[in-house]
Amino acid sequence: MPKDGIGASTKRREDLRFLTGTGRYTDDINLAKQLHVHFLRADVAHATLNAVDTDSAADMPGVHRIFTAKDFEGVGGLPCGWQVTDKHGQPMQEPKHPIMAEGKIRHVGEIIAAVVADSLDEARDAAEAIVVDYDELPAVIDMKKACEQGATKVHDDLTSNLCYDWGFVEENKAAVEEAFAKAAHVTTLELVNNRLVANPMEPRVAVGDYTAHDGMSTLYTTSQNPHVIRLLMGAFVLGIPEHKLRVVAPDVGGGFGTKIFHYAEEAFCTFAAKQLKRPVKWTSTRSEAFISDAHGRDHVTKIELALDADNNFTAVRTDTYANMGAYLSTFAPSVPTWLHGTLMAGNYRTPLVYVNVKAVFTNTVPVDAYRGAGRPEATFQLERVIDKAARELGVDPAELRRQNFITTDMFPYATPVAVEYDTGNYHATLDKALELADVKGFDARAAESKAKGKLRGLGISNYIEACGIAPSNLVGQLGARAGLYESATVRVNATGGIVVMTGSHSHGQGHETTFPQVIADMIGISADQVEIVHGDTANTPMGMGTYGSRSIAVGGSAMVRAAEKVINKAKKIAAHIMEASDSDIELKDGKFTVAGTDKSLNWGDVTLAAYVPHNYPLDQIEPGLEETAFYDPANFTYPSGTYICEVEVDEDTGKVDVLSFTAADDFGNVINPMIVEGQVQGGVGQGIGQALLENCSYDADGQLLSASYMDYAMPRAADLPMITVDHSCQTPCTHNPLGVKGCGEAGAIGSPPALVNAVLDALNRNGHAVAHIDMPLSPSRVWSAMNK
Repeated sequence: MPKDGIGASTKRREDLRFLTGTGRYTDDINLAKQLHVHFLRADVAHATLNAVDTDSAADMPGVHRIFTAKDFEGVGGLPCGWQVTDKHGQPMQEPKHPIMAEGKIRHVGEIIAAVVADSLDEARDAAEAIVVDYDELPAVIDMKKACEQGATKVHDDLTSNLCYDWGFVEENKAAVEEAFAKAAHVTTLELVNNRLVANPMEPRVAVGDYTAHDGMSTLYTTSQNPHVIRLLMGAFVLGIPEHKLRVVAPDVGGGFGTKIFHYAEEAFCTFAAKQLKRPVKWTSTRSEAFISDAHGRDHVTKIELALDADNNFTAVRTDTYANMGAYLSTFAPSVPTWLHGTLMAGNYRTPLVYVNVKAVFTNTVPVDAYRGAGRPEATFQLERVIDKAARELGVDPAELRRQNFITTDMFPYATPVAVEYDTGNYHATLDKALELADVKGFDARAAESKAKGKLRGLGISNYIEACGIAPSNLVGQLGARAGLYESATVRVNATGGIVVMTGSHSHGQGHETTFPQVIADMIGISADQVEIVHGDTANTPMGMGTYGSRSIAVGGSAMVRAAEKVINKAKKIAAHIMEASDSDIELKDGKFTVAGTDKSLNWGDVTLAAYVPHNYPLDQIEPGLEETAFYDPANFTYPSGTYICEVEVDEDTGKVDVLSFTAADDFGNVINPMIVEGQVQGGVGQGIGQALLENCSYDADGQLLSASYMDYAMPRAADLPMITVDHSCQTPCTHNPLGVKGCGEAGAIGSPPALVNAVLDALNRNGHAVAHIDMPLSPSRVWSAMNK
């Protein structure tokens, strides 16, 4: 078999162009006769928009046209891709999400007007001359206050600011209440999952183009799923037939979820290009990104855990307020419901779970999926309340978890929150993490810290996540307005080289490296013979893109299915040439052999013959060697693991230093261990950022207080420890052909509770009785908690 096949830690082939500056990002695309757009954005959070006077600005040098909401009359609003039904059986409240503010401003950063000019500087200058007449209204920022009777409404045409009141599983509610009434011990915790800004390295960019001779619109954009953007924008916003709309997402510098969604700027540039018959380009500044990119998290939760006299978990009950912001972003309603509530059982055999979520409109930037999307929120709640219960009961937090784990003999395991875990071994990952973190030696290290005047603590968390975001028949029942399959076309050239066209999209995952490893392994050729094409709707099959750790589990499975079709056809061709039955043909190490004989043909010989069909029985074998497959999985995949964090806390200042971090994960079969390790380390870095540093904060008037890197603390190298990553505990997924589970979000899911648990352990074991500190655990928050 090839040395660069499945299981090999081959270097990422795409990194050569990234590290040498030869990548092609959307901002690198500049078209002939291109114009530039600058968006005039609202600087107040809530106001009645009376008039927008553009007359003076329109006469300024270089200006071609100024667009306002009136130019989009008859154009659809940005669609929401998921409908949630509340606990009373009623559909969620779903306001229009216009491309530009219509009659009302609803958050700082909302687009009021767009100036299109020859240069960006001219567009900016003209935007300053636009006069906006508005009457400011009280802003609604606090979610609980937004739900009060008489609260100012974000959308006047809705009955209230409550998008939905969701209960899950509703039929469990009475039994859950009874379990709490009978519990020997109940632990209660109120916590905040802080709002975050994704901050990918590359800000968003959109370039719209229109060619009049064929009526073709093209959008170049920083997207994680170009086919979805084409579908949403073409069918629901601009009314462009899909065969007349091309969406291209070239190299994309990070996404973390924030580039899944269809944004107003994409629709605008596509629309304006057609109106002006010139390409129109927009590149976001970092300041714009803070007030226009979808934010993440922002939950306020009360969670309760019931235990019996033997410390077995008997029930979990949660009540959450989830911020939607001013509008419903593409997948926003699904995040605090189906991506969160279905994971509230965690790794544990808790028999009863009830989750209530109130989704609320506020005068803030819309909130949607951010790395992990709902799964980090569920894990944080559960792992924090378990740790608090262990402290209240005076038991080891690791052993309390171990006692309540789902055991290996219980798989497949149907949880009380409507999902079925197919495989897992939670004891194995816990044991591996305890070993790698040298938990037995902790007391000695704690003594060394104390001698230096520091408080050392150790925190544990377990996580499980549902990845793949499928199958379509299930998510359709849950409110998804699209199928969540994936696709691939495998084209074999006459000389044996292979081109794989995939509906998945890479924005840092390494698809151009790992996907060829799979094909190389299947055929027995070098991965260098395999090329991956993605990101262009004109030359890839319809696919749903990359998010939810679905690339290899769903996109890779589609590729495997297409490759299997290719191999089966190639066997028929080989059988015809060697005058044998195709059932007797074996493919190994790039060679077709007739079983039990010395007859053989090389891969290249057969692929050439596929395109030179001189004597084919054409009623049995068609010329050529190209196949397409769509893959819709039977279930989610369920990666899991145990994370252990060690910290030191400075008792005088409250400053937290992360000393070590251990991640023991079960990702099923692993294609490229090096890439998996990098994905976990990156996710842990983001999780540490959330736990210690990052916080997107609004004041009472809806002004974003953390609107730049001067106020929003991103993690730096010095904030992160060496991260030990292990994925030796593998229980392969049972329902996809590769046995893979996905790894992209795990680090961001398991790390925040591990770190917070570690800080609280440091405080409590050294005489500071602190039950909880909300993220981020800044020095001032930690010091204040110690000195109450």
